[in-house]
Amino acid sequence: MAELLINGHHLASPDADEMGDLHVATSADTPLHAHAFDLTDSEKIAQISDRFAEIMEILGLDLTDDSLRGTPKRVAKMYVQEIFRGLKPANKPVATTFENKYQYRRLVIERNIPLQSTCEHHFQPIFGVAHIAYIPNNKVIGLSKLNRIADYYARRPQVQERLTIQIAEELKRTLQTEDVAVYIDAKHMCVQARGVEHHGASTITAEYSGKFLNETTRQEFLMAIHSRMPE
Repeated sequence: MAELLINGHHLASPDADEMGDLHVATSADTPLHAHAFDLTDSEKIAQISDRFAEIMEILGLDLTDDSLRGTPKRVAKMYVQEIFRGLKPANKPVATTFENKYQYRRLVIERNIPLQSTCEHHFQPIFGVAHIAYIPNNKVIGLSKLNRIADYYARRPQVQERLTIQIAEELKRTLQTEDVAVYIDAKHMCVQARGVEHHGASTITAEYSGKFLNETTRQEFLMAIHSRMPE
């Protein structure tokens, strides 16, 4: 039997259902097939609408009802234009950087960034916040671009671990520095609305690189994101 390495332990390879329940990700890249971008948004919406109508009919819903008639297209548009818009490379934000003329060399932190994503195992919502930090080298970035980068990678089917890594890697590429930290605290509806149904549970993931691997720098970051705002 094939094996899977999880947290340093060799386990028998789980089936597809077990993979989802274990929240196992197979890659730091979003899994996309070779023809992911062959269809236009309009074509995707049309096809998803037809297929979602089939799902509703299988569930026994009456699509001639006024309340349900437009649901398949609404869901399709929501998938393509809203909650999964991060799948489309054209929607990637242009992260303009600027020369660090004032030679600022301390932490830059954008905390409490609202985060909305979707669990790729059950297609249930993920809601939380991201805290992002970097130490400028030769470049700085507009603060709102940190929010936009986080949102872009969140707007696709995800696992939180991959999302955390993707945001960090994008920041390192954009800022041309290894000195990056990303910390995400989020609630998963696949935990709260199904399965164990544990309301209030949240998941924390973090990615540190460069100077944030130093305990002092990392603690400065953690203290800053957990401190209270002055009233």
